[in-house]
Amino acid sequence: MTQSKSESPRYPKSHLMAASGIAAALSIFLLVIPTTQVEAKRTLVQLELTDTSAPNSSESTLSEELDALISETVTISSPLELTSISESITTAASPEVVNAGISPTPLVVESAPPQTPEWTTLTVSSGDTLSTLFQKLGLSASTLHTVINSSKEAKAFTRLRVGQQLDFRLDSEGQLLGMRSQLNTLETINIERDGEDFTFSKDVLEPEVRTRYASGTINSSLFMAAQNAGLSHNLTMQMANVFGYDVDFAREIRQGDQFEVLYEEKHLDDQRVGTGNILAARFTNRGKTYTAVRYTDAKGYSSYYRADGTSMRKAFIRTPVEFARISSRFNPGRMHPVLNKIRAHKGVDYAAATGTPIKATGDGRVVHVGRKGGYGNTVVIKHGQTYQTLYAHMSRYASGIRVGSNVSQGQVIGYVGMTGLATGPHLHYEFQVNGRHVDPLSVKLPASDPIPKSERTAFLALSNQLMASLDQQGATQLALLDE
Repeated sequence: MTQSKSESPRYPKSHLMAASGIAAALSIFLLVIPTTQVEAKRTLVQLELTDTSAPNSSESTLSEELDALISETVTISSPLELTSISESITTAASPEVVNAGISPTPLVVESAPPQTPEWTTLTVSSGDTLSTLFQKLGLSASTLHTVINSSKEAKAFTRLRVGQQLDFRLDSEGQLLGMRSQLNTLETINIERDGEDFTFSKDVLEPEVRTRYASGTINSSLFMAAQNAGLSHNLTMQMANVFGYDVDFAREIRQGDQFEVLYEEKHLDDQRVGTGNILAARFTNRGKTYTAVRYTDAKGYSSYYRADGTSMRKAFIRTPVEFARISSRFNPGRMHPVLNKIRAHKGVDYAAATGTPIKATGDGRVVHVGRKGGYGNTVVIKHGQTYQTLYAHMSRYASGIRVGSNVSQGQVIGYVGMTGLATGPHLHYEFQVNGRHVDPLSVKLPASDPIPKSERTAFLALSNQLMASLDQQGATQLALLDE
């Protein structure tokens, strides 16, 4: 029988089975690996299944929605469309997802960590002040005023030296947060903002203190011999002050004089960062040897004594100006260089550069500060009821020196100049005993008290140890020189 043309063609059973398998595989593939849009809608379907509050939920409704979902998915075939859909889903959640109570994954944007303000360093040049440095950074005068008046210690920032470095830390608006400056290897001063004010602090490193030995022979000057021995300027000045009661370093130093010193040396990680006190010393001047031992008593007071415990300190030091040259001595019949006539020279003149510090030779009370005829700018100090000293031709007075002020031995009271009747910068120094002028270079000076009996045993133990160390170090150095 001939098959009718209107009748649908028949396919082999194997073909139908293969087609069904392909269709099933395609459906599974699309369900398992959907696009992002499908995944979002499938999530909605799952939520509706679990929502027991919906009264009309049924298997037929689920089947219809699932068929519609698959049908819509299959129609999306363009890769460009899939990409655009994916991008839209990743940037914003669909309203259905939000309404379903699902919190979309938040877009995490990593913010850069807050930057700590960096330090800006300025180096002090000639003529710079703290005010000019603030101006260079655009800081206001009111900020400067607040900083330097925040505490007494903060005024240390105003004492600048050429080459000193100051570090400043500013916020994003250019306001001062802090500043710091290293004064030396061991000390750094800091200012930190504290609300509307500033707080001062100081960082101090504790060095290791070692004992060192040095010795020398004077051929031209004490300073040159000390420098050749490795002594710093500070230690040389200390040595001159220690022996200043017995030796006049302005006129009594001779070629061949010798010295030995035990002193403190400061170290940080094996780097020398400074020196401390002289612990013991010997000085031989014109064949006579003087000794000195530093001792701190039970009350914490430190002073120098001879090795036997007698006091080195006298009521007066010999010279008020360090290492100055004597230009004129005590002379009752001297011809005055300006007045050109015989006029007694009742003191000693020390020639020195203008501005050289002048020290009080003893403890006392200031009884005169000001102009005094041909003496120019003058300071007169009374030392008890017996002694009085006069210092003339000053260029200026030291801060705080006024009538009624109490001064201590060695305190700076003024600076060398040439005011009054003077042909050049020098200090004119007079010494009176009971109102009578005497030669300051030859007068016998009263001594201070020796070591107290209660401290004598402890002092002698220390003195013997230090003197033995001087002997040992000296012998070792001689042995090295002989090799």
